[in-house]
Amino acid sequence: MEIISWLEQNKEQFFKLSDQIWELAEPSFGEYESSELQASFLEDKGFDVKRGIAEIPTAFVASYGKGKPIIAILGEYDALPGLSQKAVPYKEPIEGKDYGHGCQHNLLGTAGVAAVVTLKEYMEKNGIKGTIRYYGCPAEEAGSGKTFMVKAGVFDDVDVSLCWHPGDMTGVWGMNVLAVYSVLFRFKGRAAHAAADPYHGRSALDAVELMNVGANYLREHIIPEARIHYVITKGGGQPNVVPPEAEVWYYVRAPKISQVDEIYQRLIKVAKGAALMTETEVEIIFLEGNSNLLMNRTLEKIIQNNLEKVGPPIFDDNDTDFARKIRKTISPEQLESSISFMAKLGWITEKQKEEFKQKLFFDMVAPHVPTDLALPGSTDVGDVSWVTPTSQFLITTQTLGTPGHSWQNVAQAGTTIGKKGMIQAAKVFVLTALELFTDQKKLEEVRKEFEEKIRNEPYKCPIPDGTKPKIKPRPVKK
Repeated sequence: MEIISWLEQNKEQFFKLSDQIWELAEPSFGEYESSELQASFLEDKGFDVKRGIAEIPTAFVASYGKGKPIIAILGEYDALPGLSQKAVPYKEPIEGKDYGHGCQHNLLGTAGVAAVVTLKEYMEKNGIKGTIRYYGCPAEEAGSGKTFMVKAGVFDDVDVSLCWHPGDMTGVWGMNVLAVYSVLFRFKGRAAHAAADPYHGRSALDAVELMNVGANYLREHIIPEARIHYVITKGGGQPNVVPPEAEVWYYVRAPKISQVDEIYQRLIKVAKGAALMTETEVEIIFLEGNSNLLMNRTLEKIIQNNLEKVGPPIFDDNDTDFARKIRKTISPEQLESSISFMAKLGWITEKQKEEFKQKLFFDMVAPHVPTDLALPGSTDVGDVSWVTPTSQFLITTQTLGTPGHSWQNVAQAGTTIGKKGMIQAAKVFVLTALELFTDQKKLEEVRKEFEEKIRNEPYKCPIPDGTKPKIKPRPVKK
């Protein structure tokens, strides 16, 4: 096809953009250079770019075209701490850097950029009506950037949104995710000499520990699909001082946002009980929240058809050699877990499990298998899916069994393995968006399914009014 040929012929500029973002590897709500690279790149290509969307400095929307339909492609560019890594098949952090693209967001965002640029070229040349948009979305890893953008209304006029994620397989994302609340519980007590005068102290750390004990007992009495996990972020200065301040950070997850809220209300009672027992005060600080995905099976079928047209990435001997070396760093248990999960979801059969354990790459397009199973993680794409029809897909950008959020992920995101998958993802975006632009009936079918689902269960943003994103200050250049 002409549109795919153009993308192939111009892919090197997108490879360069991906590499630049891989090298920057900036934190959530601190992706100043990464977001500006993409925004400026699209501006130079003739897109109308609006920066600072939803009062977030690193969020932007780039648009081309006029009128309906409005098709959105979502992009991300934040990285993860503690995952600095060179593009080599053994662990070697980059000196002086902490962050790395352990979820391969340098690929995720750049594929969307490549897709909208390609679509603009084709729409101009062929008189295709409608608007294509790229949403530069910060802080997916920690911050719920899209949820804040949804709350600000920036997706309200969008007809369909498309997203993808790098992975160790190729197929439609036909499963759900867990909704989540992220909350700080900050306790305040009274300092005292821990040996000479402990009876006049009131330990905020005791309150945190009692809350955690209560939360662990609560686990027995919540639905088995739910998750409660926490870290103590502040526990005192030194042992001879009764801690006057302490803090614990909780995630509460469940298949539905209503279930998350129910468990969260019970957790608040646990926190207040801990404060009562220790004669301390507790402050509850809601950080962020994500809804579960509202699946759109009609849109998934369209994406599946285009995935099959495009096919999985084709890797050469250099890619295979790199992947073989990476595989040696992955435990048999991790590989078994990944392959078993694919079989559980119906992407491969039970009989194929042993065959795939011997492969370095997932070399096919998985069948479309809609399921009610929820991936035990969360994403702010969920909130977008409640205000506009949204579907996702996966493309192979790493060897089978690669752990998520790992140095192995970072390494492969900086090689041709990742970039070849990225371009395949861009092709799927291009074909799917073009189909929705030119086939009114299919677009109406996608919208109809969405509207039927939200009719009986309207969207409620999980982020309370007044909650602000935790924007990181712009780094001062030396």
